[in-house]
Amino acid sequence: MNLQKIYTSLLTSDLAAAEDWYTKLLGRRPDNRPMDTLVQWELFDHAGFMLSSSDEIAGHGVFFLYVADLAVERRRLQSLGIILGDDIGGDYSTLAQVRDPDGNLITLASPPSRPFPQA
Repeated sequence: MNLQKIYTSLLTSDLAAAEDWYTKLLGRRPDNRPMDTLVQWELFDHAGFMLSSSDEIAGHGVFFLYVADLAVERRRLQSLGIILGDDIGGDYSTLAQVRDPDGNLITLASPPSRPFPQA
């Protein structure tokens, strides 16, 4: 398999409302609208994020984001009306979670404190 790019895709019941919510979460508007039922953010050269109102494209899921400073993101999101849950201490990172308006679980995490064990 010669992978070129990967997208995380979540299902939404209201694309316009979800686009607004994720614009706040990610700090910018989407990059592409390939069809009426889909918006895309190009997050990195080889990874992106999609929202779709079509259950043929997306399913309920989780979105896991490493952020440089969890406390800074918590304050930024709170100012926009997105309230993260309490910090959850993990073996490698501190996590904080919130559900989007469609119930998808969003987890923000501090950078890992040490390398993950190899598989």
